[in-house]
Amino acid sequence: MISPSSDQTLAVWFCGLPGSGKTTIARGVFEKITSNQRKEVTLIEMDSIRKKIYPNPTYSDEERDAAYRSFVLMGSLLSRNGVAVLLDGTGHKRIWRDLAREECPKFVEVYVKCPIEICIERETYRLRGEEGIREKFYLEALERLRTGVKIKGLGKVPGVDEPFEESPSPEVVIDSSKDPPKILIEEAMEALHKYDLGLFYIENRS
Repeated sequence: MISPSSDQTLAVWFCGLPGSGKTTIARGVFEKITSNQRKEVTLIEMDSIRKKIYPNPTYSDEERDAAYRSFVLMGSLLSRNGVAVLLDGTGHKRIWRDLAREECPKFVEVYVKCPIEICIERETYRLRGEEGIREKFYLEALERLRTGVKIKGLGKVPGVDEPFEESPSPEVVIDSSKDPPKILIEEAMEALHKYDLGLFYIENRS
């Protein structure tokens, strides 16, 4: 890992199972930072990056590994050149988050923790996109696990086919199973404040 210098800034990875609420929290934190307009910051979402790299993804192990390595590289290059980075991606394999920790001079992992049952419920009944398509990949993965029947276009689903490999000591852990998004976003801002007082500015702080 490169020794931090004055022109290198923070990279924060919001990770967790699909449906844990990590994207909602990451976007909420991003909006709060940009509304303060105190520092240059960008939000990189893994889903968007994957679509750019693989327009027709197969979600194979090799493809997923390459996509995450590209994801980390983007975050590292930006953070090394003075742009604060919020990374939004499941990142269920610890090797990818460890790579980010090695490559980004100043790195913070925010693990958005949530029981798989709640994640499944959220993803199943959440509408996706303008067409209101219901996301059922969890249910399809569970059906595949039960029957052994292959489903075209469905790769390994984190939480069902592969575990989320928890880091031994993530800098921040947020339990998203109970509180509403607004509270969770404030909790994230509060927890991240000590890592960059200007970036994660908290109004009316006593």
